Formats: sequence, structure tokens, C-alpha cells
Amino acid sequence: MSEAQVRERRMKGFAAYAALEALPMPAIAVVHGPAVGSGCEIAGACDFIVATPGASFRTPEAIRGTVGATQRLPRILGKRLAKDLMFTGRTLSAEEAREAGLVSRLIADLDSSLEEIARIILASPQASLRLAKRCIDRGVELDPRGALDEEIAAIEEQLAGGSWMGKK
Repeated sequence: MSEAQVRERRMKGFAAYAALEALPMPAIAVVHGPAVGSGCEIAGACDFIVATPGASFRTPEAIRGTVGATQRLPRILGKRLAKDLMFTGRTLSAEEAREAGLVSRLIADLDSSLEEIARIILASPQASLRLAKRCIDRGVELDPRGALDEEIAAIEEQLAGGSWMGKK
């Protein structure tokens, strides 16, 4: 691969991860096997990760001579664990990923569990989900007062739109 091709591929990847994060509705990653390199980045760009016990996560970019996953994973896993994984290429099991906060839940029965998650999300007021997602995503980058202001603004937006507490 040429340098230009590497740059183009990486920029397309960054754009895809950003697009996932920017979706107004919840984006759920389902990991049912190994998530390696860009697979970890895609999963990490989603709002939460559901995994089966056989799932695993690995970010071997640094030991393969490139750079990747240096921004999202440290924010999710913490700096030390992210460095451990990146500097060694070590595989994180599904259970370790859950304990570290990368995976929100482990599920054995993929089909019925995903149907239940989808049913709950689809039955929920979409404006509330969109606003909650926006508040969380913006709020974690702010100090507590700024984050509260973000939530107050979302409440005001919801009240103005008439879509609160099951209305509309």
C-alpha cells in the first residue's frame, strides 16, 4: 500500500467512526468474535457494546508499526489499560472488556437479547433518546456546571417541542 493509500484509508476510517458517533439515535455494537484494530474502533464509536462471552478486543496497531485507537479507547478504558493493550497487542477477553467498561453487557442468547434491546429503544420516545445522547456526549467534555447547563437546555428544547413525558 502506498503512503497516499494509507492516508486515504485512515481518513475514511476516521470519517466512519465520527459518523457513528454523530448519529442522533443510539448506535449499538454487537461483538460476537474478535474485534481487532478498526473493529475495536468501530465498536468504540458506538454508544454501547453488547458482546457474547466469546468476543475479544485487540488493538495491535503500534506493535505492527502504525498508530491507531489512541483517542477513543483511552477515554473509554483509561490511559493505563489502553497503553497496555496498544503497546503489547494483548487481547482483552469479553469479561475483561466488561469489567473495564468497554462492553456494557455480556449476553449468551444473542437473538433474544438484541430483540429486547431493540424493542425497548424503538418503543422509547425518540426525542428523549436523541437529547439524552447529546447531553451525555457533550456533557462528558464539560465541567459539571456546563454539563448541567447542557441538560437544562435539552429539557427546555423538549418542553418547547411538546414531546415530554410521553406527550406527542
